Amino acid sequence: MNDDRPVLLETRGTCMHLTLNRPRALNALSHTMVRLLDEALARAEQDDAIHSVLLSGAGDRGLCAGGDIRALHDDARASGRASLGFWRDEYRLNARIARFPKPYVALMDGIVMGGGVGVSAHAGIRVVTERSRVAMPETAIGFVPDVGGTRLLAAAPGELGTHLALTGRSVGAADAILCGLADHHVPVRLLPALTEALREPTGPPGPTGPTGPGASVADIVQGFATDPPAGDLAAQRDWIDDCYAADTVEDIVRKLRASRVPAAQTVADELLTKSPLALKVTLAAVRRAAGLDSLEAVLDQEFRVSSRAFEHPDFVEGVRARIIDKDNAPQWKPGSLAEVDDQEVARFFAPLGPGEQELALAPGPADTSAWDGQDEQGGQGG
Repeated sequence: MNDDRPVLLETRGTCMHLTLNRPRALNALSHTMVRLLDEALARAEQDDAIHSVLLSGAGDRGLCAGGDIRALHDDARASGRASLGFWRDEYRLNARIARFPKPYVALMDGIVMGGGVGVSAHAGIRVVTERSRVAMPETAIGFVPDVGGTRLLAAAPGELGTHLALTGRSVGAADAILCGLADHHVPVRLLPALTEALREPTGPPGPTGPTGPGASVADIVQGFATDPPAGDLAAQRDWIDDCYAADTVEDIVRKLRASRVPAAQTVADELLTKSPLALKVTLAAVRRAAGLDSLEAVLDQEFRVSSRAFEHPDFVEGVRARIIDKDNAPQWKPGSLAEVDDQEVARFFAPLGPGEQELALAPGPADTSAWDGQDEQGGQGG
């Protein structure tokens, strides 16, 4: 009989194993799942018998494809507010994972996108496989990277994070490690043995070293790690770093078009299919995140941005075009980069208004209401 609980919890030895269990939905996160994960981690923090946590996804298609986009879309269409409660709890979970005091191992196998990045890429030990595809694809649906993703992408080498944030492209194991989104590559065929080794304190030896009594969780994972298949981004650093160092999205597109590298020109065309407003807000968000001093401060910023993006028609239209109707012909408002003014971008970062509650994870978060668009005009991500 199949277990239909959305999050499975099993404690073996000293390891709490959490499994996201919505395989037909690519383990997309619901509000209930977020709460269950947070409650489990809160218990694990206080339980001296739990020495580590392991996170995996049910099925073989991916750890997690993100939040439940259809539910968010329906809430936005109905002018609801339930999604803000979901994000509030989700971002608090992201912060808990990043600060978790015990080894937290995330198996980032298969598709890991959006909210899936939030529950895995902030972990202390992050494992990808040869079939991993890691992405923050929000600009394609008129949204902006969140779940701490702007901080992760801002910390990537050079302008790689800016490239991934604006295009929403997915990366494989080698590029995820290069960009700081993952730590180790373990082949899919070794995941069952790695899982058993982590769940059993006297587990079998790994292929390259002992993982038995006395081995740390990090040692166990390292014992199964191998070199990943070659990635793509390292060889593209020259044109990516040059083009994405531009001050504005318009300038980035111009530099991509002027490049003699065919891949850069392809990216220019790709960017112009995204929400113009989402592109400009995303560039500002990543560059601002680079100047914030903690994940909590970034999450506070992202909550403001998500709240504003949720209210904007581009989000509903983007989900309709890309996910529901799948006509891939969104009608963005405004329809071009030139029509997006700095004040509209600035509004996404302003304090929330009367009757709205800030996330307020960081102590004394700075008031960003005076931002005048200059963050997009200066500074570089990463």
